[in-house]
Amino acid sequence: MHVDMDAFFAAVEAQDNPAYRGQPLVVGALPGQRGVVSTASYEARKFGVRSAMPIAEAYRRCPQAIYVKPRMDRYHAVSKDLHQIWASYTNKLEFLALDEAYMDLTDLALTWDQAVDLAKEIKDRTKETLGLTCSLGLAYSKAAAKVASEEKKPDGLFVIPDAQAWQDLVLDRPVSILYGVGRVTTDQLGRLGIFSVRDLLAQADLVKLHFKERGQEMLDLARGKDLRNVVPYFESEAKSLGKERTLQEDSRDRDFLLSLVRLYARDLAQELVAEGLLARTVTLKITWANMQAITRSKTIPPTNQAADLFATGQALFQQVSLVQPVRLIGLATSNFTDQAYQQLSLADLSASKQAQAAKQAKLQNTLSDISEKFGHRLLETAAELEARQKVEGKRKPPQV
Repeated sequence: MHVDMDAFFAAVEAQDNPAYRGQPLVVGALPGQRGVVSTASYEARKFGVRSAMPIAEAYRRCPQAIYVKPRMDRYHAVSKDLHQIWASYTNKLEFLALDEAYMDLTDLALTWDQAVDLAKEIKDRTKETLGLTCSLGLAYSKAAAKVASEEKKPDGLFVIPDAQAWQDLVLDRPVSILYGVGRVTTDQLGRLGIFSVRDLLAQADLVKLHFKERGQEMLDLARGKDLRNVVPYFESEAKSLGKERTLQEDSRDRDFLLSLVRLYARDLAQELVAEGLLARTVTLKITWANMQAITRSKTIPPTNQAADLFATGQALFQQVSLVQPVRLIGLATSNFTDQAYQQLSLADLSASKQAQAAKQAKLQNTLSDISEKFGHRLLETAAELEARQKVEGKRKPPQV
């Protein structure tokens, strides 16, 4: 089963503010700002507003919509409640995002009728508990379940029981319906005259010639073959955690840009602690005013400390020559290990350094616990407070 919440961010906003219900609602950048749509309510989607659309285009299409900034702390809190509901049914649960997951129902349902009954129970419980709707796809494979959950949105339920049903459904649909076939691959196939799943199957030899092993994978998916298993949450491994922001004005102000890096480091440290992870790689991302992007990465001893993440991000930033104004800056962590590694690595330190590292880790854990309960801005260091003052407009970056 693939479960996907309906317009999750917008739905949470409407649940918290009844005045938003039934109205076109756009979560993302505000009109007049640079940025994109994060989530649009179904009422806004009727006007052609879609996720990742530039906010200026969204406003052109639907100026009467209500526009609100995302509240990620709130969405994370609701997501935890969702995950608890889903995990109460099975531990064969693979989270894909805050509002999306795969569930392996093999041990819970012997027939499709039983699976449908279980899906309806999960839908009802989610709505009764949180006041939110979700769409569910039941299928014989992950790829089919993902497509099935999109068939009857919002608040839908759809079943694809076997490979023949899959082919009957998708044969004349665009190739982009296949798992892993994104915009670039779709464009490449289009240049070969391949636009639909039917075209793909009819030109199997050509697909294999141009795409090699990847071509065979696409053909297998088109025929309904997908052998991927649900990877339980505790077996899965997050690939990266990152923060980034598109600036309202392009900037060469190094102090201002470093203030953003400092705040990213703080937020990422709290997420690492919450997930029980330590990061070994830190990556700085910069997009210039001409939309060209660069990244710089460094591998460091495993850490979940904001000071370590910021120091690494700062060192990477100092290596960059600001040849153009900066449009976007971001910081990401990856190459994770778990908390047990930290305990082992302490043995390699001197007694004084062990004590200092343990004290710093305890402080970070305490700050994260407080932030989890009361909000991530309740406690800040003086440097973080100064950084936030710069970022939030008490000192604007210079015009370029």
